[in-house]
Amino acid sequence: MSESERFSPPLSRRLDQWLWFARLVKSRSLAGRLCAAEAVTLNGVVVRKPNHMVRIGDAIAAPQGAYRHTVRIVALGSRRGPATEARMLYDEIGAPIRLADLTPAWEPLLPQESDGEAPRPQHREGADRAGSGGRHPATQVPAGARTDRR
Repeated sequence: MSESERFSPPLSRRLDQWLWFARLVKSRSLAGRLCAAEAVTLNGVVVRKPNHMVRIGDAIAAPQGAYRHTVRIVALGSRRGPATEARMLYDEIGAPIRLADLTPAWEPLLPQESDGEAPRPQHREGADRAGSGGRHPATQVPAGARTDRR
């Protein structure tokens, strides 16, 4: 094995490791969870496994905080260095997009009633035991019984 082969940079790197090296995520486990949640895309394809291999020139879209960043890999890196070193691993392809702008507007699942209020559940206690004054028959005190405990 020659000296140049021994110290040649890798041709590919795990996606979770690269996201961590580039400081797009705080930990490799978070990068793995983002992949499992199908929140990361590589060249426009959703990535489900954190061990997916990335190469120089690949485009990655990943959430970071309240924004979704789209970057192109420039270098694979060899460690998680300072932010200035991490920033040299990628080029921003486009402006970050707010994640709130990507979610559709909320729509209620149930139609609203005509007066604008939400429907309320009907309480059945009084209807079922109309003659008992709302109390269960076993808890009623017979007339003339003492209620104080001495």
